[in-house]
Amino acid sequence: MLSLVAVALTVLSLAAAGPIACPPLATAQPTGNGSGNGNGQQTDSKFLKMSLDSVTPSTITAASDPYFVVSGTVTNIGDRPVSDISVRIQRAAAVSTPSGLRSTLRLDQINYDITGEFQDIAEKLTPGQRKQFSLTVALHSSAELPSEISALDITEPGVYPLLLNVNGEPAYGSQARLDDARFLLPVLGVPAAATDPKEPATQPVPVAPAPAAPVATTMLWPLADRPRLVAGRPGSAEGQALLTDDDLAASLTSGGRLDQLLSALETALEPGGGRENNLSGALCLAIDPDLLITVSDMVNGYRVLASPSDPDGPTRAGGGAHAATEWLERLRTLAARMCVVALPFAQVDPTALAAVGDVTLADRALNGPADLVDSLLSVKSVRGVAIPDAGTIDDEAAALFAHHGFTTTVLAGNAVERADGQSNLTAARTPDEPAEPVNPDVVRLAGITGPAPATDGTPPPGAPELRAATFDIWSATALAAVGSHPPTPPFTPEAVRYDVTNDSRAARLQDALGAISWTALNPQPERARSALLMPPQQWGANRDEATALLGQLELLFRNNLATPRAFADLLAQPADPQSYQLDYLPQAAEEAVPAHFAEPVRQQAHRITELMNALAEVPQQELGPRAFLNPLRDDLIRVLTLSDRRAASSGPDTTAQRRIDQTTRTLTELFGSVTVLPPGGVYTLASEQSPLLLVARNDLPVAIRVKFRIDAPAETNITDIGEQVLPAKGTRSFQIPTEVSDSRNLVIPIALTTPDGVPLGNEVSVSVRSNAYGRVLAIITACAGALLLLLAGRRLWHRFRGQSDPADEGFDPETRRRVNRFRRARKRELRKEA
Repeated sequence: MLSLVAVALTVLSLAAAGPIACPPLATAQPTGNGSGNGNGQQTDSKFLKMSLDSVTPSTITAASDPYFVVSGTVTNIGDRPVSDISVRIQRAAAVSTPSGLRSTLRLDQINYDITGEFQDIAEKLTPGQRKQFSLTVALHSSAELPSEISALDITEPGVYPLLLNVNGEPAYGSQARLDDARFLLPVLGVPAAATDPKEPATQPVPVAPAPAAPVATTMLWPLADRPRLVAGRPGSAEGQALLTDDDLAASLTSGGRLDQLLSALETALEPGGGRENNLSGALCLAIDPDLLITVSDMVNGYRVLASPSDPDGPTRAGGGAHAATEWLERLRTLAARMCVVALPFAQVDPTALAAVGDVTLADRALNGPADLVDSLLSVKSVRGVAIPDAGTIDDEAAALFAHHGFTTTVLAGNAVERADGQSNLTAARTPDEPAEPVNPDVVRLAGITGPAPATDGTPPPGAPELRAATFDIWSATALAAVGSHPPTPPFTPEAVRYDVTNDSRAARLQDALGAISWTALNPQPERARSALLMPPQQWGANRDEATALLGQLELLFRNNLATPRAFADLLAQPADPQSYQLDYLPQAAEEAVPAHFAEPVRQQAHRITELMNALAEVPQQELGPRAFLNPLRDDLIRVLTLSDRRAASSGPDTTAQRRIDQTTRTLTELFGSVTVLPPGGVYTLASEQSPLLLVARNDLPVAIRVKFRIDAPAETNITDIGEQVLPAKGTRSFQIPTEVSDSRNLVIPIALTTPDGVPLGNEVSVSVRSNAYGRVLAIITACAGALLLLLAGRRLWHRFRGQSDPADEGFDPETRRRVNRFRRARKRELRKEA
């Protein structure tokens, strides 16, 4: 319980403190839109900036003291001194509609009609100076209240919009309201009233909320990060990962974003803390598998680009291996005792993924995450549910989910509408409050089934329709604003979109506390007593903010305003019988991955599939085909990420194009790594049917199946030896049966292809010459034989007729006799020697 004496001392000590010097701050905009002071003047943020630092306690309960303390800081952001600076607290009526959680923060200050007294906080602030202050505020009015304590007349539980108003007199100007800060205060119960902070309550009757069934509450706890791995690096058995920067190491280290998100959850679920039975039943870890892959790669050491924009430039050793190891072990320990669900890979845009139309890539992006999470964390995650980052999808993305076996998707409440044409929106009460969606917990998306429908467009018999579990857009919008670099989600209605960074982190946290409490405090007949709380996937809440939100859930459970509901129980609920259809929100379409990325991603995904079909799984091989090529598929999925696309800049497009270029270049190199070695010179065949000797080389770390493509000329007959396997990082010789019927030099083009005919490497030309004469030799031999027979026949003809052969004419008979005697003598000598 808050000590009121301590509060009073705090106020007096802060009031006595002098101005604190501070470096000049950047110019800020007013936190409220269209604000004006009581004199009809508009606020001017050129002079002072008001920011909320804390609210203590952040939530009022029936057991609280009837006072709370608001602390803030006023900073002179102008170029001239401001004198006579004072602040006061103001209150508007309790938020009566969910959209009011957002719209009341934009109301003119005159709508905050319950006002306290102005309290002087500084006589003068020079440019760059700031002054911290605290206001003690009573819930109830009383004539005996000290002058330094304002009362806001809060008599009923609810979520109340409050405003801190700062007035001052700039040099050369007049007294005016110079800025304000707005925030929400959840009041779960009104404590008993007191007349004096130093005296006990005189009305010991607290006011509790109206009786109603507790709200069945489920909350997803996201752990995700933007893609960090450099593209174009296939899997390797011994290589180190290469990251674009070392920011993830800082996020995993003590005090980093991911460390604090995990730490808050560890503390809240710590055994023996009295909270595990409630919170653990309501929470579910939602984990991006791309983050897990990156952290796992960091454990074994990694490198970082010296310049993130130069992927081919120098690198340096990363410094987060130890932090990655510790964080991953902590996550494994925590995940083993709570619900876990996998997010789509790298916050992929399902609409862009559907436009690519590659089944294998979609399977890796949608079905693969659950297997990756289970493998890396040793858990069994919730299956069958797709959680898109934008909270809204079109019909093509929904069909993609259904065809890949998903039965449920998680969408924003305004991302679906009734299929019968009747509105599922409540009427807007004021122009500042947009219409609000009112949906059952789980709705049926008419006509979206899996697997693929028949050719006539009808779904197959018995095929389940895709369902959508809807979450409250107002609490999701408030949760997204918590922490550093807060985005405005695409499902936030345009009428209430504004730059939340103008509000302090403390104010945005208060808004989130109020948003997750509103349903419990405001039972409505048309709304189910349930809530699915959905922070953004790259949530920026720090440990204190995350702990405060978990504490708020615990407080709701403890006061019987809410009850935990497991995520699996939500998914198991039957869908509402009414048919619904998708409403793809315009802001999501504007922030989606541009359509021109679909075709290059499709082309490179097809090339990966072609190469994968050719790779061979060898038992003794250190690296398998999938482990080798999946990193390149992951690179293509990262091209389609929605990460950082809510910032209006060209950075995401530049990064995506760089990833495509790197992946394309790497695939070209991989296809070129399998080739025939040129023999050099002229290849001479020993005979007409000698084999052609060829050597093929495979520089890939995995074995590959290949075929020879030989464009044989007409003078040759080369036998196709069929499919062959080249070993990883090795060469192999082949004897190609060849018949050559020409002794001339023949040029034979030879290349390698995959078994499906996809070219590999470069084509080489082999010059072949045969020592055999072939057909020419046969013709010469035949002619010589014919001539011999002709001459022998002529000699016999003349001999039979007793005529001398004309070829013997002029031959001396004496010489003939001598020759004959020599032959006979030679024969006798040979016989004697024998």
